[in-house]
Amino acid sequence: MVIFPNCKINLGLHITGKRPDGFHELETVFYPVQLKDILEVVTSTTQHFQSTGLDIPGNTETNLCLKAYHLLKQDFPDLPSVHMHLHKLIPMGAGLGGGSADGAFALRLLNEKYKLNITNQQLIEYAAKLGSDCPFFIMNTACYATGRGEKLNPIQLDLSNYHFVLVNPGIHVNTKWAFEQITPTPSRKNLVSILEQPIEEWPNHLFNDFEAPISKAYPEIEHIKTLLYQQGASYAAMSGSGSTVFGIFKTRPSNNIHSAFNGSVFITA
Repeated sequence: MVIFPNCKINLGLHITGKRPDGFHELETVFYPVQLKDILEVVTSTTQHFQSTGLDIPGNTETNLCLKAYHLLKQDFPDLPSVHMHLHKLIPMGAGLGGGSADGAFALRLLNEKYKLNITNQQLIEYAAKLGSDCPFFIMNTACYATGRGEKLNPIQLDLSNYHFVLVNPGIHVNTKWAFEQITPTPSRKNLVSILEQPIEEWPNHLFNDFEAPISKAYPEIEHIKTLLYQQGASYAAMSGSGSTVFGIFKTRPSNNIHSAFNGSVFITA
């Protein structure tokens, strides 16, 4: 069975407090974007994980797809051994949640393939054990997120008539360092109310707290954002803690847009 984990962008991102457990309180809106990985799972006599496409750094055993399998195996001991093949297309460490998507979609695929009859709410609870962003990919619809990002409320936001350009400059931003650059402050204005305004108003009101300090350290981020506006984006911002910058366009940009940027450029419908 094959499934296609998609990525996400953050529409606004505010760090509102520091928690006793060391994590941060945040406020953001997650929005799914159709740049996708490919995950295949087949029953096997031995447990095996294989990846192709973009290189995945680190130990294979820490991959969230495998962690998802072992998490379910604890509660479903009859779950057979599987061969997992992940073809990686979503850049990693890029603010797009690609790894989180892979883990969450692995839960979804295993549940469907082996008829485990796990409810959506239970899948969300399993996903939360994999990582803060993972529950979003079970719902996979526009959500207002608080807490560590795991408290999700679906919202009415439809950008299906727009086109997204994602530009990944290949800069690795250390997440711990990124959080150290932020002084948590209470939310200034509710993100959902901002998103209810015309998209032309978003540049004046919709901000990512990480963007200013990261752009100061990596000026290419701001340069990409400027170029996206010059190319006709209605709104552009950095996603998550970077380094991917996205632009939202009313009309599909020409493929010639690739020549305007240094880095990987993805255009999605």
